Amino acid sequence: MNNFSRLDLNLLVTLDTLLAERNVTRAAERLNLSQPSVSVQLAKLRELFNDPLLVPAQRGMRPTARADELREPLREALASLGRAVAHSQPFDPVQATTTWRVAATDYAESAILLPALAGLREAAPNTRLAVVEAVPSRMARQLEQAEIDLFFHTSVGAPPGLHRRVLFHERYVLAGRAGHPRLKRRPTLAQFCALAHVVVSPGGGGFVGPTDEALAAQGLARHVALSVPHFLFMMSVLASTDMVAMLPERLARGAPGLRVVEAPLEVPGYEMAMLWHERRHRDAGHRWLREQIVQRL
Repeated sequence: MNNFSRLDLNLLVTLDTLLAERNVTRAAERLNLSQPSVSVQLAKLRELFNDPLLVPAQRGMRPTARADELREPLREALASLGRAVAHSQPFDPVQATTTWRVAATDYAESAILLPALAGLREAAPNTRLAVVEAVPSRMARQLEQAEIDLFFHTSVGAPPGLHRRVLFHERYVLAGRAGHPRLKRRPTLAQFCALAHVVVSPGGGGFVGPTDEALAAQGLARHVALSVPHFLFMMSVLASTDMVAMLPERLARGAPGLRVVEAPLEVPGYEMAMLWHERRHRDAGHRWLREQIVQRL
């Protein structure tokens, strides 16, 4: 590209999105534009840079060598520009029409978002909140590319380079249905191991968790009878069967139909954190959202 005066900032935003998605249709959806509009902008970009930039591949499109050279400088330039613009714009929650996107497991939905929701709705009634599935392997990319604003995750396993705010420390308790004959009092360690346990395995199909590691350190093992992907189903299983589970305390306390007792062994808890990318760190609206979530816990 030799003529800088012909440069249109909107074209650079489109190019950044195309390089991320490598698909005109998906890029158009992210940009809230029609597919023909994005195709026209791609044609202009090709003319400006005198390069195809993206070429057809077996799945979607593949960037050219020139496009690969542009990717990081372009992303950094747009992020810097975004921070500069955001810094000069105050955030008024009453007037704001922002749509925030956050990634959370069903546990984080109940323990973090639900307590904050009423306050958010009252303070910023015209904003919208989209809660999407939390997939840890996508966390860094989604935050970097502004596909999501916040990601709720344990401090352990969080990618380096992200801003982090620890929200609370969670501990485990033993839970089963109200009236469970083996939970009238705290069970012994032998009784605990003999009970039929349920575990949540977010990745699917796992039967081992922190409790099993704590037991293994003592040369013991428990009977894990059921593995499920979500806490919601687990809570229903506990309330309707004689199975038990080691639950995060924030989910177990006050849950209808459940009895909670202390487990006969110490299982390490975890820190629950709120994570976000540098490109959103100084944004006034984003900062307000983070503060609201912390205040409502």
